Amino acid sequence: MRLLRILIALLFALLGIAVGALNPQRVTLDLGFAGLDAGLGVMLLAALLAGAVCGGLALALGVIVPLRRRLQRDRAGEDPARPPYDTGV
Repeated sequence: MRLLRILIALLFALLGIAVGALNPQRVTLDLGFAGLDAGLGVMLLAALLAGAVCGGLALALGVIVPLRRRLQRDRAGEDPARPPYDTGV
């Protein structure tokens, strides 16, 4: 499993290098208060990374955090004196 992760990371690193090499044009991103000057490939990869981070944060805040709170609430409400599979017999 660890080898597979390393291979996937290497594949994406090579793809990133290829995108950067195939898009060497200089572009300026004007943010209003500042401007960023970099290659087009770098800007594309930065936009992709920013989108992945925003998507991960949205997923964490919308799904993972509520599920963790529910799990903690359910665990806190358990009755420790009773076995989990008590049939009442």
